[in-house]
Amino acid sequence: MEELHRQVRGPVLLPDEAGFAQEVAGFNLAAVHHPDAVAGVTDAADVVAVMRWAAAHHEPVGVQSTGHGADQPMEGGVLVTTHRMQEIEVDPRRRTARIGAGVRWRRVIDAVAPHGLAVLTGSASDAGAVGYTLGGGLPVLGRIFGFAADHLLGLEVVTPDGRLRHVDARHEPELFALLRGGKGNLGLVTAMTMGLVPLEELYGGGIFYPGTDAQEVLSAFSRWAPTLPERASTSVALRWMPHDPTVPEQLHKRMLVHLRFCWAGPEEEGARVLAPMRAVSRPVLDLVGPMDYRDIDQVHMDATEPGLYVLTGEFLREFDAAAVMTLLQSAGPGSRCPLPEVGIRLMGGAFARTDGVEDAVSGRDAAFFLELIGWLAPHVAAATPPALAEILQAMAPWSTGRAFVNMHGVPGGETEHARAWSEEVYARLVRAKALYDPDNLLRFQHVVGQERRPPGLGQPADSSA
Repeated sequence: MEELHRQVRGPVLLPDEAGFAQEVAGFNLAAVHHPDAVAGVTDAADVVAVMRWAAAHHEPVGVQSTGHGADQPMEGGVLVTTHRMQEIEVDPRRRTARIGAGVRWRRVIDAVAPHGLAVLTGSASDAGAVGYTLGGGLPVLGRIFGFAADHLLGLEVVTPDGRLRHVDARHEPELFALLRGGKGNLGLVTAMTMGLVPLEELYGGGIFYPGTDAQEVLSAFSRWAPTLPERASTSVALRWMPHDPTVPEQLHKRMLVHLRFCWAGPEEEGARVLAPMRAVSRPVLDLVGPMDYRDIDQVHMDATEPGLYVLTGEFLREFDAAAVMTLLQSAGPGSRCPLPEVGIRLMGGAFARTDGVEDAVSGRDAAFFLELIGWLAPHVAAATPPALAEILQAMAPWSTGRAFVNMHGVPGGETEHARAWSEEVYARLVRAKALYDPDNLLRFQHVVGQERRPPGLGQPADSSA
């Protein structure tokens, strides 16, 4: 460890040292890491030093930025924390941004908005930009612009041999393709360059309906959503809303149906498209209107405080009347479902297309995505895993058989992990893993080729850089 201390400019801490617990902590408190050491890297040179040290000493390596994507704790090895890597360089003329490994989406949104540009963030701007994008990235405006990974132009990545590589569609294209949606199996990304999108007008937000009207709202959604033009993105969720000072008081401590909607265009057009859903039921609260992209978090209104979360999901072929009734039986009013959120997101549109560059993103052939968020607080910890399993099993007849790597938190072996990709992509990931990481130093939670893991060198770690 003295050698690592000398080589890394950022802090290197052991479990008995001050600051260790704070350094390893992340947003998801259900995954508490217990590495042998944590290295708070400050730049790419620090990452190179850690990787070379780990390779020389056969130590596994995990990485964490914010911990939003953490759902399995790391045991042993060295955890690399990237939150000190805060570089942002915006080129408004070329519509690109170079983003460091530790940057949260909120900083990027605020940096590009004055130029009339947007980045394809998910439902929570407090999440780390790089890890979200490496898993494909499921943006709020995805039907309009596609997956976040579709807009990746280049990556700076340190592979397990300690080499810093600059990869894009022309330079090491296979590595670049597999990093776009392949998560953290092949290296530690220190920075990424993304294309930005112009966004002049945005109409969006959420409508909350009484939970007692869940059948009417979900049935209407199942008929309405497939008819939408590509400029519309939408999802619907059954939600148990806690007492939360960040949300309106009339939503506190009740079950609600939450319709989320965005239209990239004028208010009058968006309102006309949304009108059929506004007529379904009298809402508790209608928050849809003209909005600035800087307020994009208000569409989903995700939890903003760290907590004991588990997230999983499944891509669906369709969400028809039978699927609606099946979902309501498992998670609707009267089901006693302990999950705080069960959602259905409309796919299709730009999600279904590629930019002509190969990638490892899953879900392009799906019509919908089933999103499950569990809570592992003591009073529901025992009931949550069976509830997740029950809903996934009940919805299996509509599943494509594919999961999404950024929301695939149900523990399992290699067969389960492999469902995050097609058979062809998974085989390519396994081959690349053998090439770039033959000693399996990067044991992330969605590690490929698990049967090659050497014994006694720790467990899978978080990949949310």
